[in-house]
Amino acid sequence: MKLATVRFYFDADILGLAKVVGMLRPDVTYPGDSGAQIHGRARPPCAITTADTPDTVWIPYTASNGMIAVTRDGRIRQRVAELDAVMEHDARLVVLTSTDAKTVWDQLEVLMTQWRRIERLHELPGPFIYRASRSSLQAVELS
Repeated sequence: MKLATVRFYFDADILGLAKVVGMLRPDVTYPGDSGAQIHGRARPPCAITTADTPDTVWIPYTASNGMIAVTRDGRIRQRVAELDAVMEHDARLVVLTSTDAKTVWDQLEVLMTQWRRIERLHELPGPFIYRASRSSLQAVELS
């Protein structure tokens, strides 16, 4: 069995969505993920083992491993330590907008309507934060 390349990290604030997507895709991980075998690929366990891992820890981890992090925390860019972590480590984040992503079902709808565009973000260097809603995927100014 080939080892999967993990390209997406789902933050603890969308753990329900992470577990659903993680059952279907070998390239997705999340806090506490014990790994999986999907479509002939073995996904290793996630190094972030608990949901209470601070943003200032998982942001550098995802950036250094080439992942795009998906979260629902739109306030990351308003918190100095978290924004500094994004900028310093060239992190790449996608934020599911809170108005469109209240429940796991809503989050799944936002993710699926924007998935192909989110995948294309791997072509871009960090740092960046994009906001995803049902109808758009827009870059957020980092200042």
